[in-house]
Amino acid sequence: MLFLPLAKRTHGGSRMIDIQTKMTERALELLCLPENQPCYLLDIGCGSGLSGDYISDEGHYWVGIDISTAMLDAALDRDTEGDLLLGDMGQGIPFRPGSFDGCISISAVQWLCNANKKSDIPAKRLYRFFSSLYAVLVRGARAVLQLYPENSEQLELITTQATRAGFTGGVVVDFPNSAKAKKFYLCLFSGPSTFLPKGLTESQDAHQATESTFTNERAPHKMARRGLMKKSREWVLEKKARRRRQGKEVRPDTQYTGRKRKPRF
Repeated sequence: MLFLPLAKRTHGGSRMIDIQTKMTERALELLCLPENQPCYLLDIGCGSGLSGDYISDEGHYWVGIDISTAMLDAALDRDTEGDLLLGDMGQGIPFRPGSFDGCISISAVQWLCNANKKSDIPAKRLYRFFSSLYAVLVRGARAVLQLYPENSEQLELITTQATRAGFTGGVVVDFPNSAKAKKFYLCLFSGPSTFLPKGLTESQDAHQATESTFTNERAPHKMARRGLMKKSREWVLEKKARRRRQGKEVRPDTQYTGRKRKPRF
């Protein structure tokens, strides 16, 4: 394993960055991290650090691991804020037990199902990955792994090895009826089994499209990037919608939602 130095980041703009950012945003929602509390996260298959940029913008700290030196070099060129580690996730995650408050991965885990050489046995590599991931997470923490399984058999192979390693949880499917927008998120719990968040639907995505924008400027509060004034009605509705997407119980919206109350004497 080889550590690469810590650096600060720069920004770029493209459709790919927008797509990656949206998937990272969804992964963080599914992690259900405590609000207004910085966490220490692991980004598996971090690539050039696009997901890490969003993690930093949300006020968290992160370490990224990737097998590609070229992608990690690109992350250094972009001055990402996280620490970077060169390594093969199929050989295990080389950190001390209980190091991380959560883990995300965008479009990486499905590659463990491929055998690039005779000695590669997908089931063993997956089990080594999941068992080491289970160990490095704080007990009760979550891992949210966005992936593109080739078929149901591949997805079953992945979930079976995760269960063998001690994880509970399941697969959240966003936009299941859309061939283009359909996304799989493997939500894993490293503690007692809890509720599994519901997947997004097309109607929810349309609502998000009117609420969410992306900018290169860091905002003092996460809602500010959406142009929402803190404590305004729109801010409250957005926060409640996000908590619903996380599967949490939220009071119904009414005409009084977000309305300022008169002071009491």
